Amino acid sequence: MSRERQAVAAAFQFLSRLPVKAELDFSPELLKRSASYYPLVGAVIGLIVWCFAVLASLVLPPLPCAVLTLAVWAWLTGGLHLDGWMDAADALFSYRSRERMLEIMKDSRVGAMGVIACVLLLMLKASLLYIVLDTVLVERNLSSLLLLPMVWSRWFMVHAMKRWPKARNDDGLAARFADMSGGRVGLAVFWAVLVTLGAALGQYFLAGLPTGTSGIGDSSTAGAYIRTFLMYSKDLPIWIGFVLLPLLAYGVGTFAANRVNRRLGGLTGDIYGALNELLETVLLLFIVILYGL
Repeated sequence: MSRERQAVAAAFQFLSRLPVKAELDFSPELLKRSASYYPLVGAVIGLIVWCFAVLASLVLPPLPCAVLTLAVWAWLTGGLHLDGWMDAADALFSYRSRERMLEIMKDSRVGAMGVIACVLLLMLKASLLYIVLDTVLVERNLSSLLLLPMVWSRWFMVHAMKRWPKARNDDGLAARFADMSGGRVGLAVFWAVLVTLGAALGQYFLAGLPTGTSGIGDSSTAGAYIRTFLMYSKDLPIWIGFVLLPLLAYGVGTFAANRVNRRLGGLTGDIYGALNELLETVLLLFIVILYGL
C-alpha cells in the first residue's frame, strides 16, 4: 500500500468506525500525513448520515428520525469528538489553574459539566436535525449544503494543529501532530474546497434545470434566461451558504481556539475534538437560519 493510501486509510480508521481494512502503525508521521484527508472523512460521514435521514424519513415521523440520525452520526465517529467536548467542558468550566485543567482533561472520568455540556449539545443537534427533516427535507428536498458542517469542522482541526501550540510537552495526542508541514494543511484545504465545489455542483442539479418557455416572453432564449434566474435566485441564501460556511468555520473556530489558547497556553487533542463538535453544530445552525431566509 502506497504512503498516501495508508494516510487515507489511517484518517478513516482514526476518525470513524467505517470498516477500512488495513494494518497500520499509527506513528506520528502517519498521523500527520493522514490529517490531510480529514475533510474527506467528514464528507463520507455526511453522505451516510443524510442518506440514512432520507430513508428513515420515509417510514418515521421527523422527531424519532432526528434522534436516530443523531445516533448514527455519533456512532460513525465512535464518540471520539464528543469525548473531547466533555473533557474540555469539565476542564474549562472548572475555572482552575492551567495545570489543574490539563489534569482534568487527562482524567478518564466525566464530571458534571461534561455531562451537562454533552446533553445540551446533543439536544441542540437533535432539534436542528428535526427542523431539517420536518421543513427542509419535506419542502425543498435535501441540500448538498448539509455536507459542509462535517467537512469544514474537520478541516479546522487540521488548521488548529498547525496554527496553535500544544498545551502539553508530553506524548499526548496533540504532540503526535506537532511540526505538521504547511503542505499537509494545504492538501486538507484542497480536499475541503473540492468537496464544497462538488456539493455546489450537486446542488445546481438538485435544483433542476429549467425547461420550456411557457408564459415568459415571446423569445424562447430570453424566457429561458428569466426562468433560470427565477429558479436559482429564490435559493440565493443557500448559494451564499457555500461561501459563508467555510468563512464561518474559520471565524468561529479561530475565536474559540484563541480563547482556549489564552487559558491553557496551547491546545490538546480533547480541544481538537471539542472544536469539531462546536463547528458542526454552529454550521448546522447557520444552515437552518439560511433556509429560514
